[in-house]
Formats: sequence, structure tokens, C-alpha cells
Amino acid sequence: MTHILKILEIQQVTHNVKQYKVEKPKGYFFIPGQATELAINKEKWKGEFRPFTFTSLPEERHLEFVIKSYRDHDGVTNQLDLLKEGDELILNDSWGAIQYKGKGVFIAGGAGITPFIGIFRSLESTGKLKGNTLIFANKTSEDVIMESYFRKALGNDFISILAKDQLAGHQHGMIDKDFIKAHVKDFNQEFYICGPDQMVKDISKILEDLGAKPEAVTFEK
Repeated sequence: MTHILKILEIQQVTHNVKQYKVEKPKGYFFIPGQATELAINKEKWKGEFRPFTFTSLPEERHLEFVIKSYRDHDGVTNQLDLLKEGDELILNDSWGAIQYKGKGVFIAGGAGITPFIGIFRSLESTGKLKGNTLIFANKTSEDVIMESYFRKALGNDFISILAKDQLAGHQHGMIDKDFIKAHVKDFNQEFYICGPDQMVKDISKILEDLGAKPEAVTFEK
């Protein structure tokens, strides 16, 4: 079922990421970590649906999405970047495999952080966030989505790693086997991975090589 919804508010999050607050259809439901497909309600773009994750809580009166724009080509995210408050989006039903199964380690690359935003907000609202760790990989410090939120909510359980920048408060390099061994001591817990396909494959294999149970490694199929 599709719904046409007005954009209520747009906020800049990083140099190429915006937060979109939109109307919520009556009775619409999703689980934190789930996604939907959105299209822009304009003639040329009505049929161009793309997947985006909810970053709001299910009980809130609006829906929210944190979306990275790729401005190097005229695709859906570039068009989203040009929208104003009052413009309309077309929304489908919710779906998705990334749901919270218990305390563990969340590993995200770039815009792959979005399913975890809703999960962390939900855990925080019920006092269950403590004991979860986030490892968040980006190219530069400017790319780190909602860094101040993660630092405040997770404290020392937030680990940022940057491929290009060398800065205080951030690790430098890539998430490889040595990095995971250095930062994860217990492989008998849940693991959640979201990011580029190759990163998800590589990290899933590393975790299983280090003793994580395959069924305890959750990622979007």
C-alpha cells in the first residue's frame, strides 16, 4: 500500500546527509531497524522507489529518515537533496531483516549506520542501550553521521575509525581482523553489520573466523 506524505522539516546532518521529518499515515507500523521504499511525488520521479531506513521511533507521530545524497549523478538521492519542506514523498510498507536480538556489537560503514539509529534510539528510550558497542567506519571526520549523539549515548562504547583522517578521538585505518580482535573481546554475543556489500561480506567472514556463530551475525539479506 502506498501513501503520499508531506515533508514537515529538513535538517542538514553532515555536508552530504540530511534528516527528513515527514507525515505518518494513521496506523502505520515498523520495527526499529526496518526500512521502506520511498519515491518523490513529482512527474519524472514517481516510479523511482529506493530503500531508506526509518530513524524515528514507531511511537512518534511523524516518520524520519537520515539520507545521504550522491550529488555526482542525477539520481533519487540528488533529487531528495533539492526538496523543500512541503514537498511530497510516496511511501510503501515497511520491511527489513535488521532487528535487535540482544546486546552486541554494531558495525557500520558510512550511510549503513541508518538502521542502527532507530535501534539505538529505541534502546535508549527503554533504558536498554548500555552494553551495546558501535564500531563506525568512515572516510573522513566530516562523514561521521550523528557523531555527537553516539558519543553522548554510548560513551566509550562508541568507536569511530577513519580511513583518511588521523584525528584525536578516532581510530585510523580500516576494520580488519586485527582491529576487530583489538576491540572485541567476546565473540559469543550478537553482531549487527550494515554498510557496502563487500564490507558486510568481509566482516561477516572475519567474525565467523574469530568464533562468532553464523546465526548471531545479522545483516540485510
